[in-house]
Amino acid sequence: MPDRRIFKHPILDFKRGEKVRIYFDGEELEVFEGENLAAALYASGIDVIRFSEKMGRPRGPFCMIGKCSSCLVGVDGYVERACMLRVREGMVVERLRGLPSLPRGSESFGCFEEFETDILIIGSGPAGLSCAEVIAPSGLDVTLVDDQPRVGGQLLKQTHRFFGSRELFAGYRGFQVARLLEERVRKYSNVRFLLETTAIGVFKEGVLLASSDKLFLAKPRSVVVATGATENFLVFGNNDLPGVMGAGGAQTLMNLHGVKPGEDILVVGSGNVGLIVSYQLLQAGSRVTCIVEALPRIGGWLVHAAKVRRYGVPILTSHTVKSAWGNGRVEGATIVRLDEKWEEIKGSEKEVECDSILLAVGLTPNVELLRQFGAAMRYLPEMGGLVALRTKYLETTVPNVFVAGDVAGIEEATTAIIEGRVVGYTILTRFLGARDEYISAREKNLALLEEYRKAPSSARIRSAWPKVLVEVKTCE
Repeated sequence: MPDRRIFKHPILDFKRGEKVRIYFDGEELEVFEGENLAAALYASGIDVIRFSEKMGRPRGPFCMIGKCSSCLVGVDGYVERACMLRVREGMVVERLRGLPSLPRGSESFGCFEEFETDILIIGSGPAGLSCAEVIAPSGLDVTLVDDQPRVGGQLLKQTHRFFGSRELFAGYRGFQVARLLEERVRKYSNVRFLLETTAIGVFKEGVLLASSDKLFLAKPRSVVVATGATENFLVFGNNDLPGVMGAGGAQTLMNLHGVKPGEDILVVGSGNVGLIVSYQLLQAGSRVTCIVEALPRIGGWLVHAAKVRRYGVPILTSHTVKSAWGNGRVEGATIVRLDEKWEEIKGSEKEVECDSILLAVGLTPNVELLRQFGAAMRYLPEMGGLVALRTKYLETTVPNVFVAGDVAGIEEATTAIIEGRVVGYTILTRFLGARDEYISAREKNLALLEEYRKAPSSARIRSAWPKVLVEVKTCE
């Protein structure tokens, strides 16, 4: 099996450590020190990382950010998520078959820390970083938490240039925006970063956080939930075969870890994510066999569609995947045409040879923590699913608990940045007084948000916005 790693890229430069040896199900593999375990296995030709509990069906990476169970493995007697671990010399990894066994003895964390903080920001994507950037110069104590090893969230995967105004990073690539925001925030000693740390529960005593060897109990005056979203799945035959992967998971594998998701790839969904990931696949040296879209029209910006079409990639509207097929991993897919009632047209089936199927079929907000806080919720498909009710300043029905970014409703990175700023200025007015500079900056960003939502692609969000607005006096 040839190495799936990307060694030459027109935009990205992947720096790798020294070569080390790990053992997977007794097989010795040569990988790079510090490399992501799931990426290292996939790069080495390991398609099946585990087997399902009941049916014993093979499983491969799907989301690559620790939100699913597809890459659970055994490491040193414990069950771990391969996509959240870094390899080390001599690591022994085992495939899970059925339900895992409890580890012998009880696991104990190295230590416990209880601390107070003015603002706890959970999530360091565009919304969380932008919020921290606004608050940091004030001197208020900020704690920024993220379960990933690097800050930036979805920005780290984005290699395309932003549109819009210079103030909102027009001309910068997503990973450059992440780096710039991080540099701005890290200048301040009153901002603490807790990376590879997960917010696991809300209690009357505070918010419980956990890293691999430490528990924290944070006691914040205000909380900003910027936890983003997870990728949606799609129902079709054999949709659990290794090689069926979320588009965001493929971006993580490709743009963060430098590993190609496959050589011949079928992309499902022609929204901006599907179009952008298709172009990124071409940049990485993969071939995109086609893009299928259930809608009768292309869902994303035509500028993105034009880029992939110039490379000869067909975009088949009114089409979907009927089934995947292959022995142990994807070897092809059967696509089918849909009529105006979204029903399959018999006889229109077509077989497409491919080794990967990437699903760009939408996102669902990560609202679990908001529900623990007790925030009032409403199910709105236009915003991605279950979302929190909030004021126009993004404060939920729980005083001093705010939302920003995709957890508030699925939109673009630019709107997440603006929402983070709105929340930041609102918190400053709350704690430091309604100064003119804070009020005017907040209103300016609210106007920017309204302007960005005038785009045709934001029609669904505009229609849903009145359904989530509530009045909370403490926000004024």
